[in-house]
Amino acid sequence: MKSKEKLSAGDWVQVRGRGEILRTLDSRGCLDEMPFMPEMFAFCGKKFRVYKRAHKTCDTVFPIRGRRVADTVHLETRCNGAAHGGCQAGCLLFWKTAWLIPLNDDGSPKDPEARNDNVASASKRSSGCTESDVWNNARPHNGTSGPKYMCQATQLPYYTSDLKWWELWQYLEDYTSGNIGLWRIVCGLAYSAYYNLIQAGIGLGAPLRELYDLFHPFRGGKKFPRRTGSIPKGQATPAAVLDLQPGELVRVKSHDEILRTLNTDCSNRGMRWDAEMVPYCGKTFRVLDRVTKIVNEQTGFMQEMKTPCIILDNVICQSRYSQCRMFCPRSIYSYWREIWLERVEQKKPRREPQEAAPELCSSQRDASQLVEIGPAQ
Repeated sequence: MKSKEKLSAGDWVQVRGRGEILRTLDSRGCLDEMPFMPEMFAFCGKKFRVYKRAHKTCDTVFPIRGRRVADTVHLETRCNGAAHGGCQAGCLLFWKTAWLIPLNDDGSPKDPEARNDNVASASKRSSGCTESDVWNNARPHNGTSGPKYMCQATQLPYYTSDLKWWELWQYLEDYTSGNIGLWRIVCGLAYSAYYNLIQAGIGLGAPLRELYDLFHPFRGGKKFPRRTGSIPKGQATPAAVLDLQPGELVRVKSHDEILRTLNTDCSNRGMRWDAEMVPYCGKTFRVLDRVTKIVNEQTGFMQEMKTPCIILDNVICQSRYSQCRMFCPRSIYSYWREIWLERVEQKKPRREPQEAAPELCSSQRDASQLVEIGPAQ
């Protein structure tokens, strides 16, 4: 099944047709334990650039840890939750290379012989299934607690293998795959070493954090990202209701402002603030969605949110500061409380003077221009 050359970020591919993909799946709709989900059928036959090579990922089912993934990439495609109760998590989809056709820059298939070998090899290990099987397997259980869903997120531990953060080859592949640049890797590993020194318990934690805060503004960086709030755990944390809607512009508040809304467990009303959100502080983004329900990856059941949270366009976890999953390419959307955001009022465009009809005299034309211009001033 393995292709002669691994796909890299920026490569062009075409998603195979439904029939070809179904032949690679077992009766549970999986290839090498990875589910092909009903939401992915919409992308069949279409061309995409590889977003990142998914040679590794993060496990959010069991205690968070790094995991190795084989023969897989991410395209710029996300799950819309249509087959999973309208889940709004918007997860980046995993694509096995057997489901894709590598393309040349002109759009023609690369190595047609290898293209057929990939499907044939996968088909030998699979029994094949129907499109109905894929839909049915997305919701295999319906108990007293409601439907229990199966998706790539809930099954992630079973199609991945263990990956320790100190296995250095992974960082080399992060670079050679085109996932991230060399400077980003250097900065990330330097931060990891610095953080380990802070956590070493030798009494230098506070001075080292202060030194970090003093140094980073000179290179345009942020203050030390792993800080906690001051509200005692168990005490109510503040809330705000902005009723933000998709398409609106918002500004993320400063890190210091957000810290004042957090308890000592770094949470606001049960939602954790993560260090990966710090790089977005002070910046302006557009609201992508109001999230009210997501499939709980650990249980498979739908989880209704007591208070809607916000996801912002192109605001994702970049795995800059998470040691056990450094540079993970999964790009999970960050969840935001409305109290961490402020609405940006959009200025209405100034109305330009309009040409009057030819039959108007000059005095009438001047008067009409004043009528048009006046309200805009």
